[in-house]
Amino acid sequence: MSWVWIPITIWAALAQTFRNAAQRHLTKELGTLGATLVRFLYGLPFALLWLLFLDRGLDLALPAPSMSALGWTVVGAVGQLVATALLLRTMEERNFAIGVIYSKTEIVQIALFAIILLGDPLSLAAASAIALVTVGLVLISLKAGPAGAVSLARAWSSPAALFGLGSGAAFAISTVGYRGAALSLHAGSLFMAAAYVLVLALALQVLLLGGWLLLRRPEVIAALLRAWRLSLAAGLAGAAGSAGWVTAMALEPVAHVRTLGLVEVFFSYAVSRRIFKERIGRLELAGIALIALGVALIARAG
Repeated sequence: MSWVWIPITIWAALAQTFRNAAQRHLTKELGTLGATLVRFLYGLPFALLWLLFLDRGLDLALPAPSMSALGWTVVGAVGQLVATALLLRTMEERNFAIGVIYSKTEIVQIALFAIILLGDPLSLAAASAIALVTVGLVLISLKAGPAGAVSLARAWSSPAALFGLGSGAAFAISTVGYRGAALSLHAGSLFMAAAYVLVLALALQVLLLGGWLLLRRPEVIAALLRAWRLSLAAGLAGAAGSAGWVTAMALEPVAHVRTLGLVEVFFSYAVSRRIFKERIGRLELAGIALIALGVALIARAG
């Protein structure tokens, strides 16, 4: 049943789209940090249930904790926390679909970081992907001025562009952290290692962000608890999406899963149009297409 990873990946992308949409709705009521906490606080119980099922239901042994795994998990958890907050800010500045496509530059940014920081060779696929994504980002960032002229400097320094690229970079750092954590555990099962890291990361995120909000802005915590229905749905979708990604990547190479996972861009476009009633111009659509193509290219090459 080598095809099973396909519906699982599509499900994960759909669940992630629903979670993003729920958080976007909650941003108006809870603010950026409150909506960010929703993903972690309400996702933790479902992640714990998944870990319990693997341990008791499938009889997979819990891995032994290690300082190395904890260190990598902190990197992944903080990176994801920052990335989620920046993604929601991007959606506030522009729209839902543009925010999601900015975050998808994560894959290309990982390759770019490897070239700059590690001296990895620049392959033709990586160079082509970076060029496509750069042009795509220019297109979705541009806004016409009073006389129809376009200011590139203003486009690249706009809050949406900065928040969006920052989100992608933070997601890239988070991916490296979570991978390092899972490998450091030396667990007998990839499913168990990923579930263990997920629970630990969510607990850290709730402790860090939840603790800060409880001390500095307790009214946000109160509002978050009042909005438990939508928040619970967002948490369930987030946990289900994470479980789906992990399962798919256990069944199929990561490059294939990442490529098919780009279906989230089309789900996000549909949500942007149908639910949020947002209009996306032709330049933005062209930019989305180029970025999706670039991300698919680097994912295939990876």
